Amino acid sequence: MTDPTDPPSPSLNDKLKYAFDERVQAELIDQLDEELELEFEDLFEAQLSEELGRGRVKNSEEIREFRKKYFRELRRLQIELVRLQEWVVETGYKLVVLFEGRDSAGKGGVIKRISQRTNPRVCRVVALPAPTEREQNQWYFQRYVQHLPSAGEIVLFDRSWYNRAGVERVMGFCSEQDVAAFYRDVPLFEEMLVNSGIKLVKYWFSIEDEEQEFRFTCRIKDPLKQWKLSPMDLQSRIRWEDYTKAKEDTFRRSSFSFAPWWIVPANDKKRARLNCIAHLLKQVPYQQVDKEEVVLPERVHHEGYRRNVVPEEMIVPMEF
Repeated sequence: MTDPTDPPSPSLNDKLKYAFDERVQAELIDQLDEELELEFEDLFEAQLSEELGRGRVKNSEEIREFRKKYFRELRRLQIELVRLQEWVVETGYKLVVLFEGRDSAGKGGVIKRISQRTNPRVCRVVALPAPTEREQNQWYFQRYVQHLPSAGEIVLFDRSWYNRAGVERVMGFCSEQDVAAFYRDVPLFEEMLVNSGIKLVKYWFSIEDEEQEFRFTCRIKDPLKQWKLSPMDLQSRIRWEDYTKAKEDTFRRSSFSFAPWWIVPANDKKRARLNCIAHLLKQVPYQQVDKEEVVLPERVHHEGYRRNVVPEEMIVPMEF
């Protein structure tokens, strides 16, 4: 006989709801694991820094505290990026963001964090290879124009038309006449973009000589990043001062009131990511879009439906 004072046993529905809530929590933890996977390269760099005796690593407690803050702030900013994306789609806004800087400055890292939670059909990343022979004989800006956004789109350029003022100029891939023509045309080109309704934001990721040397060393030692080290990267070390002169010329001749350059101090990767994303969000007058509440419909069951058995040989082996 049951004691009437005992709490009632949970119903089947209660048990199912509890199990579902547990699965939702597990999914949220999986999302955090995805963030951690991206951060493994930072952990490798911290370990290598200690081995090299560079004094880069602060005390472990301080590192743990900042990592907590970093993940918390990154999640908050990525939620805002999703809201920005929804507003862009709703209003037909057009946004172009350029990411420039020296090799290994962290451009790709911040682009990953911006695009990680957004819809790739709305927020596209453009990273063009070296121009083909045909493209070399086109109007210089032509191969970039085809990637510009339509209404309701965001385009992130991982390097841009400023290649002409940087790597092409320093490495001798173009003439000084080409560079002069670029600086003559770029204000007209960018003003046309802005006048057409495109919001243009230009970021330069700035790192010091010693920091670049360290990051290149990481690429040499890390098998996951060795592919990033190209002959051009090695040349960028040799020609550090030439790149500095080209950068300074770029700021002087192409920071316009309608499309200024913004410099992101990037010796600390995590802070650079947070600062850049927070700044980008402030450049767009987005608002939260009101949406109808989503209600998941019931799955329809048909009495005569039978699922076909999948042949065993089609199933991927469970090795883990």
